[in-house]
Amino acid sequence: EVQLVESGGGLVQPGGSLRLSCTASGFAVQTATMSWVRQASGKGLEWLSSIHGGNDYTTYANSVKGRFTISRDNAKNTLYLQMNSLKREDTAVYYCEQGGFRGQGTQVTVSS
Repeated sequence: EVQLVESGGGLVQPGGSLRLSCTASGFAVQTATMSWVRQASGKGLEWLSSIHGGNDYTTYANSVKGRFTISRDNAKNTLYLQMNSLKREDTAVYYCEQGGFRGQGTQVTVSS
């Protein structure tokens, strides 16, 4: 059974940083294409970044390119999203996705 559990969200000031984690079970992150998406209140899902299975090729949305970094730890079977230079508009619930599965999300609030 595929399970994805996000963590690491919280309240951070503009310009600050957070690292989100997505612990996976039921499959190996090393060979899976995985993504981070987010949903701000009252808005639709926004794709942020993907890391491709087997080759670690990464892609980013323009809105986060240069500020966010996706990575994975194969030994921990965990996906990460390092978020730097956070802006108020980054406030949202963040989810990891794999093969049509999505976790429960973790709230990120950027506010002074």
